[in-house]
Amino acid sequence: MKGMVTYDMMEAIRNSNEWMGASARAFASYPVWGLVPHPMFKVMSAWGRVTERSFARMVIKPDWNISSVVTEDGRDHVVEEVVEMQRPFGDLLRFRVSGRPEKPRRVLLCAPMSGHYATLLRSTVTSLLPDCEVWVTDWHNARDIPVSEGKFDIEDYTLYLTEFMRHLGPDTHVIAICQPVPLALAATAYLAELEPESQPRTLTLIGGPVDPDAAPTEVTDFGERVTMGQLEHLAIQRVGFKYSGVGRLVYPGLLQLGGFISMNMERHAQAFSDKIVAEAHGDGGERDKHNRFYDEYLSVMDMTAEFYLSTVERIFKDREIARNAFMVDGHEVDIGKITNVAVKIVEGEKDDISAPGQCLAALDLLTGLNDSQKASHLEPGAGHYGIFAGKSWRNNIRPLVMEFMDTHSGNGGSGKRRLTVAASNG
Repeated sequence: MKGMVTYDMMEAIRNSNEWMGASARAFASYPVWGLVPHPMFKVMSAWGRVTERSFARMVIKPDWNISSVVTEDGRDHVVEEVVEMQRPFGDLLRFRVSGRPEKPRRVLLCAPMSGHYATLLRSTVTSLLPDCEVWVTDWHNARDIPVSEGKFDIEDYTLYLTEFMRHLGPDTHVIAICQPVPLALAATAYLAELEPESQPRTLTLIGGPVDPDAAPTEVTDFGERVTMGQLEHLAIQRVGFKYSGVGRLVYPGLLQLGGFISMNMERHAQAFSDKIVAEAHGDGGERDKHNRFYDEYLSVMDMTAEFYLSTVERIFKDREIARNAFMVDGHEVDIGKITNVAVKIVEGEKDDISAPGQCLAALDLLTGLNDSQKASHLEPGAGHYGIFAGKSWRNNIRPLVMEFMDTHSGNGGSGKRRLTVAASNG
């Protein structure tokens, strides 16, 4: 069967490297080598620890690890993860903060399905929880979804978003980050035309490819160079026998990870070299900066083949969103039908994945909004990750997004008044 052998081969290589790392760590850590203290054994043990951990992380879904949050009363409040809507390909997950009045800001975070789990937004969720009620789209790994559950492409993704928005109601503020930006825009337009009472209050689009041709990057250049036939032949494989999704056509997470690393090979090689040296000197830590970053970065998930291929063909090659010609379930979506949802664009000056201009193109499509309903921000010096999870997000972008939500909550900034009332009742 197409790709099943190569899928299992990749898993076998990953498993073998994890085993070699564990073996080297165990062998070099025997106490007897203390009789012949040679730095070789410390380096071997350090290499083994780093290698074992790195290859093990590739098949582990990270935990959210958000156990509590400090609110305006100065106390720690327990955070509970609650699945409010459970679907085959992704859940609507709520972070419920116990023991505090419910916040008037209701935020839906649309997490990307682009190789990493939704936990990539952990710091984003943590930064919003003190002031907001937060929900997130928690996408599932395609390798764990049986073939009997059917397909999942960008139209299905868009319909999932409309279902989640409908569930949360019209007082919701939607924040879409990276890959789901054009689809969140389409989902909002879909609701604006067919179910206007379900539209969110605001839509914040952060670093996503609404018009990939507006500012070409290495990612968009790749999409232009490769034909769909070549892409399907090179990238698509069938899930092997080890997982519940056996036989499902996917774009494997391990293959994606190879692409991620190749984009910055020298930086990653230096990071692992430095980590091995630190471990050999006894300076490594379980939760040091290296492990915190790579525990998340190396944890990858498979995407369904139809989702990956339809994203490349319809978003990047045919530019259906940019041309306002996107179809969802047989219905042609018109982004100009959005008339009551305020939209804010956020981009990073040094974003090398979704360059400045790609996301900003959304404002030209929003012909149904007046200038007071549209806003944009270009963060100086910020890369892709920084605009939703780094220092730029925490210090500059988050306050601007919160202010934008408040300004467009109800009539003339009623969100600010509601916040004051909620705080006084707390």
